[in-house]
Amino acid sequence: MNRKDSLVNPAIEGLLETAESKFRLVTVSAKRGRQINSYFGQLGEGLGSSIPPQVTSTSRKPLSIAFEELAAGKIQPVEPPEEVEEIDAMLDAIDADLAEQAADDLPSGEARVEGEEGA
Repeated sequence: MNRKDSLVNPAIEGLLETAESKFRLVTVSAKRGRQINSYFGQLGEGLGSSIPPQVTSTSRKPLSIAFEELAAGKIQPVEPPEEVEEIDAMLDAIDADLAEQAADDLPSGEARVEGEEGA
């Protein structure tokens, strides 16, 4: 089978090996591309709060620069910590508070449906 050359330099196949999954490649490079774009946007303002590109590139596109940084090993994809249990406990506490507030808002006494006869 003959492989065609990609228009993306560095090749996506090599980047996938570095990032280990398509999803991680997309998220890491998009986040870094936004950081690079922010850096270029702040150049005239002198703020210096963004990290400059870590590689010398002829490309002017932030995403291409992010790909080159990933291929050069200047940025590394990191797995976020698992916080599922903490989030579940927080959601349970919020649900309990909402249920308590809803119970406080209900009127006390008998409820009668409109059009109901008798009573």
